[in-house]
Amino acid sequence: MYEYFKTLHPLVQVLIATTFTWGMTALGAALVFTTKTINRRFMDASLGFAAGVMIAATFWSVLNPAIEMSKGKTLPAWFPPAIGFLIGVIVIGSIDKILPHLHMAPPLIHTEGIKTSWRRSILLVLAVTLHNFPEGLAIGIVFGTLAEGISAVTLPVAMVLTLGIGIQDIPEGMAIALPLRREGLSRLKSFWYGVISGIPEPVGGVIGFLAVSQIHSLLPYASGFAAGAMMFVVVEELIPESQRGEHSDIATMGAMFGLVLMMILEVAFS
Repeated sequence: MYEYFKTLHPLVQVLIATTFTWGMTALGAALVFTTKTINRRFMDASLGFAAGVMIAATFWSVLNPAIEMSKGKTLPAWFPPAIGFLIGVIVIGSIDKILPHLHMAPPLIHTEGIKTSWRRSILLVLAVTLHNFPEGLAIGIVFGTLAEGISAVTLPVAMVLTLGIGIQDIPEGMAIALPLRREGLSRLKSFWYGVISGIPEPVGGVIGFLAVSQIHSLLPYASGFAAGAMMFVVVEELIPESQRGEHSDIATMGAMFGLVLMMILEVAFS
């Protein structure tokens, strides 16, 4: 399977990778067919775990390769990824301020972004959509960097990034479908909302890949941008959501476990 995957066109690899992560979001949403309620302890631990995975993936798979790509150039090695990182934070932060959305984890609390009369189900979908686009973008940029022959990225690293993002997408799928079910939506409709929320991942993946393939000189900036966008989501949403309930210690341990697991995978397959 690995040898066959290597022979595929890089854009096809991106589509397969992001479709996999989209499928993991759908898998999490599919749990709505087996239960209506959310064990808050489990959800906090899951969101903490997702945050830890994202932090590790942001550094080892995205930010560190950007630093390596910047070495030996006119500018200091830290400059391109740092600038890209800050731009990513600013862009996603601005979208967060404008795009109406609800926090993921129950209870569904106040709306963020501009005021709107949109239904709560739509606002919750938009919240997860905001999370998923940077993840797809990161996968697309990493595979695009690999396609350009940059030694800082290998196919196993790109695949580990995909696996890590896919694993943490499961609780995100749960966090959208189960609250909607509790609010009275049918199981099928709650599931489909979860599936729809994952569409931005393949879209972001294609955009990231095409951007890298067209503008080679911006590779470190693009990787930094993806890292900043992902880290904003972690700090703004995942960590606060995991700490909101009464199980903050469990959420913290989940984050530590997710970070260590992703670190092991990244280093072992780099």
